[in-house]
Amino acid sequence: MRPQSLAIRLLPPFAGWFAIGATLLPAASPLRAAPVAVFLLAGPGAAVLRICAPAIRRHQAVGPAESWDSGFARDSDRLEQLVLMVFLSVSATLIGATVLMAAHAFSGQRVLVLLTLLTMLAACCPRLRSRTRTARASSPPQKGSPL
Repeated sequence: MRPQSLAIRLLPPFAGWFAIGATLLPAASPLRAAPVAVFLLAGPGAAVLRICAPAIRRHQAVGPAESWDSGFARDSDRLEQLVLMVFLSVSATLIGATVLMAAHAFSGQRVLVLLTLLTMLAACCPRLRSRTRTARASSPPQKGSPL
């Protein structure tokens, strides 16, 4: 593993630990709210998206019929990954908060610690392998079948 890819892989967990450290600042400080908000909106989703990236890249966007925009597929895929990262992060935050509420152990600090630990776990997981598409020969319907 290259050091550069390891640094990129561990960036979301480090952002989580930075957000936990930022909670030591005064409550109304923007320096406290900004790292926490950035981590909650992007951290867990970025770690999970890194795992699923090869499987997601297998399904490329289809560009418009006209060839006026050569970068449509690339830009569309980037936008899709960004939106998916935010939705995965918000979903992980809501599920983590709900679990802590059900256990009667909810606090903002505990949600951050739980999400940081889950993000670290996701950062340690290997990527999914992309399977190539195989063309299947369609067989004719069997005699006597409803199709």
